Amino acid sequence: MKMASITTITVFRFPSLKSKLWAFTQMQFAHFFIKKSPGLIFYKLMGSGRDIGFSLFPDWGVYAFLGVWENEQSANGFFKHSEIYKRYQEKSSEQWTVFMKPIQTKGLWSGGNPFTPSLDLDANNALIAVITRATIKTNKLLKFWRFVPISQMPIQRGCPGLIYTKGVGEAPIVQMATFSLWENLDSLKNYAYNSAEHREAIKKTHQIDWYKEEMFTRFQPFKTIGTWEGKDLLAPYLKR
Repeated sequence: MKMASITTITVFRFPSLKSKLWAFTQMQFAHFFIKKSPGLIFYKLMGSGRDIGFSLFPDWGVYAFLGVWENEQSANGFFKHSEIYKRYQEKSSEQWTVFMKPIQTKGLWSGGNPFTPSLDLDANNALIAVITRATIKTNKLLKFWRFVPISQMPIQRGCPGLIYTKGVGEAPIVQMATFSLWENLDSLKNYAYNSAEHREAIKKTHQIDWYKEEMFTRFQPFKTIGTWEGKDLLAPYLKR
């Protein structure tokens, strides 16, 4: 059995044109440095969409880094000592990292599943993080993107218990993902099962089969570093 790992996701804000251009180039050049990080099992550098969910239009000012680590110590070492991370800090105006333990996972990402459910969850911590990602079949792209605005209407209206969400992805249009944070499992289930638009999205996923590869993973957030929009969004929920 694989050892349980720690997952982190970091979002960076790049305010100026110069910093945005630097961040865009790092989607190619940063891999050389990141892949050497001690204890790093799996990672993805991702851009983001202009809207909160899947989006055809990029947000050139926000990028994300997902890391799966052998343990929390490896993750801490990266954020404290990594030279490439220090460069990202220097170039960005904000960085916010969420540390998470996988709860449940299904599907594939780049041909494998990097997440191992943790046996060390905190029963008193109700927070839930979700990563959904997919590679869309080329011949289904048009149908998928036509339906996206409808499927995202519940989030646009506002979902009770939703703390944060952002659409991210490895490649525009074809490889997409969403990251969301919820106050508790009930809030997530209310969105998933009581939203007519979301139920229809699930139905169409089975009917049209528009994903070449897909994954759904739930996590328990347990620690954060940094701020987003001037504050730590999980501070009210996590004991310090």
